[in-house]
Amino acid sequence: MCGIVGYVGDKNAQDFLVSGLKRLEYRGYDSAGVVTFDNSGKATLVKAKGKIADLGTKLVSERREDKVGIGHTRWATHGEPSEVNAHPHHVGNIYLVHNGIIENYKELKNALSNYEFKSETDSEVLAALIDSFYKEGKYPLTNAVVQALKLVQGTYGIAVMSDKNPNEIVVARAGSPLVIGVGHGETLIASDASALLGHTKQAIYLNDGEVATVTAGSVEIKTLNAEPVSAKVEEIETNLAAIQKDGYEHFLLKEIMEQPKSLKETLRGRVDTRHGMVHLGGPGLPESELRKIKHLVIVGCGTAYNAGLLASYYIEQFTPEITVEVVVASEYRYRQAYIPKDSLALIVSQSGETADTLACLREIKKQGIRTVGIVNAIGSTIAREVDGGTYVHVGPEISVASTKAFTSQVIAMVMMGLTIAQAKGVRSSFLKPYIEEIASLPEEIRKILEEWNEPVRALADKYKEYDHAIYLGRDTAYPTAMEGALKLKEISYIDANAYAFGELKHGPLALVDDRFFEFALLPDGQLYDKAVSNVQEVLARGGHIIAVTNKKEFDLEVENVVKISTSAKLFAPLLMNLIAQLFAYYMAVAKGYNVDQPRNLAKSVTVE
Repeated sequence: MCGIVGYVGDKNAQDFLVSGLKRLEYRGYDSAGVVTFDNSGKATLVKAKGKIADLGTKLVSERREDKVGIGHTRWATHGEPSEVNAHPHHVGNIYLVHNGIIENYKELKNALSNYEFKSETDSEVLAALIDSFYKEGKYPLTNAVVQALKLVQGTYGIAVMSDKNPNEIVVARAGSPLVIGVGHGETLIASDASALLGHTKQAIYLNDGEVATVTAGSVEIKTLNAEPVSAKVEEIETNLAAIQKDGYEHFLLKEIMEQPKSLKETLRGRVDTRHGMVHLGGPGLPESELRKIKHLVIVGCGTAYNAGLLASYYIEQFTPEITVEVVVASEYRYRQAYIPKDSLALIVSQSGETADTLACLREIKKQGIRTVGIVNAIGSTIAREVDGGTYVHVGPEISVASTKAFTSQVIAMVMMGLTIAQAKGVRSSFLKPYIEEIASLPEEIRKILEEWNEPVRALADKYKEYDHAIYLGRDTAYPTAMEGALKLKEISYIDANAYAFGELKHGPLALVDDRFFEFALLPDGQLYDKAVSNVQEVLARGGHIIAVTNKKEFDLEVENVVKISTSAKLFAPLLMNLIAQLFAYYMAVAKGYNVDQPRNLAKSVTVE
């Protein structure tokens, strides 16, 4: 969600803070601010409602050569988007930026009755709480932060400064990511490593319950219980080129078109077509443990949930003795669900920081169940806390709407299922078609994107006036329809909902009229004829159908048809999802919306 940056060194702090915040724009925000300090502790605090460009305009008249400061992009939780609610917050001697939610802020606010609060935020209350300890005089800044955090309930990633000691920054995290970049004579802070690119490749990923005191030449980390922590410096694996648009109008289109390459990276070294085998080293489970698995729980939110649901349809096909349960993390974390002993949990998250998914991971581990992460962000919290994992390696996903991660998450989970099937002795001749198709997918994806990019643009232009849509599919096409509807609603704001074809007569058929169009996924397979019958039901009621199919002999009289040509049969719905991605993108463009940063949404959901 919100973005944090910080700098202490020998360069201009304002320049780094603004450029770093621009790198974090994709996370979603409604206001921004920075504060910098000169050597005497004089602060220059500038905040603006709206985009970073608005903040930049205000900074023109507030240009400083300060060498230390912190900055923030805010996504409103407590209090409307406004300049007064924007961060950094200033209370007494304290300046603070905060990601997360302080759940007991009302009680803390009542206890701080001697402070006059200007904003509606929980973050300002935390700043006042830190200041209350700091003012006592016996606590240095780091200790004042620790004392305050011991009283806090909720999640946080914070960076704190004092005008009494302007050459250090104190950072801490619990449930909201923070990265410390280590440079030459400078130290940088960010909530996402992408803000550090071009400045340093060396980073320390802060863990929950850790507090770091940062100066230009040092990083000292302790736990909230004052126990020293040995900092592990890791290399940031992505590069600056990966977060550029490369000539595309939007990151979303770039990321859709990157899928041949990104899926190839997911598969690299893991698929052996010669011997019909899949090799996943990351999960770290010996064959003896894999053979014991009888139950698979797949945990995710949003697109990750849809990816898990689609993958489950495939996994059930080649591991019949395993039950597969796909759960929405925000619900599952509060259920009193019993997980059988011989279970494995797949924890799915692009960012590796999704709050509800992370909470589920921790609850599942308490039951003694083995966990495997299906994660993209290297060094993320989920990646560090699971027992083993499979990185999908799709590179940075900047657009809020996930596309290339979905494709690779599905295949990574299918490969996990194939790994279990291999260990259980399922015949290689039965698994071989799946493995061969998986290996062919990058090229199949390339051909479809190349052939259908422009035709789908024209198709979207025909439907841009609609505000309602129904997405339909059966079997593996049903989760694909769910993902297609999600993409359309989140970037074009069309009221799009997905249904299994067989459910039409149980309610959704009542919606068919001229206000709606229908997006029907019709893969050639055992349920094709049944799905065609359902399409006829919609047509008989005046439906406006876009059909996406790989059936060679397709003669239904629908309004529009996208007939993809592919050698893939098993994974045809995954290829049809490319059409849904392009369609959602071009619908949003046609309606004139901000494609990469849709309203009210954020890329990494680090609060409940």
